[in-house]
Amino acid sequence: MRRQKNTQQMKEQDKNPPDLTNEEEIGSLPEKEFRIMIVKMIQNLGNRIDKMQETFNKDLEELKMKQTTMNNTINEIKNTLDGINSRITEAEEQISDLEDKIVEITTAEQNKEKRMKRTEDSLRDLWDNIKHTNIRIIGVPEEEEKKKGTEKIFEEIIVENFPNMGKEIVNQVQEAQRVPYRINPRRNTPRHILIKLSKIKYKENILKAAREKQQITHKGIPIRLTADLSAETLQARRDWQDIFKVMKEKNLQPRLLYPARISFRFDGEIKTFTDK
Repeated sequence: MRRQKNTQQMKEQDKNPPDLTNEEEIGSLPEKEFRIMIVKMIQNLGNRIDKMQETFNKDLEELKMKQTTMNNTINEIKNTLDGINSRITEAEEQISDLEDKIVEITTAEQNKEKRMKRTEDSLRDLWDNIKHTNIRIIGVPEEEEKKKGTEKIFEEIIVENFPNMGKEIVNQVQEAQRVPYRINPRRNTPRHILIKLSKIKYKENILKAAREKQQITHKGIPIRLTADLSAETLQARRDWQDIFKVMKEKNLQPRLLYPARISFRFDGEIKTFTDK
């Protein structure tokens, strides 16, 4: 009975050899148990290596997935940046084109303004040349000319104010009329009388004499004699008024010349300016 029990224990030991770690115990093992232990250790080591390999492969796969995700993210960022850079470049090109167009438009507008200014100046000069022999008489009451004619009024003014000029000036009248042609009922002042003379020298002589006499009358009523100028030239002459007054106060002997120039004497020389 005891022998059978020992035999059974030996069989179980053969199936499950003891977990021996002590060198002396290992050295005392029978060859069969030693081989079984070695095989088991190799199997355990293999299992551990397999698990380690499996874990490594799993970690490696996760790392690859993360790397792929990161690469995709980097590519998306790169594509986004490329798109932004492309739009920036396109916007810069559009801005540059707009700036060029603005320069072109500005240049065209400046040239247009210059052409318009030249045209206006040419028209003003042409209109002033047409008017350059005219004299305006301001302040003569309406209806006077119905009794004797407009030319007769001019003759009376010349005789009353410049008797030394005689008939020569009166005979140089080419046209004499009220302007504008129609009466404006809203205006209380009489229309001007326009006298067109044959030559500019006659107009200049009359205006010079009027400046020297200062007070011009018709039948004792004060009137004014002026050159017939375009509205633009009149405004240009008005623009000189403040400067004219300052020059006069400083005794620079200023003069407004036809059509809208100013002259003055400085250091013994006569200076002339065409505009401010």
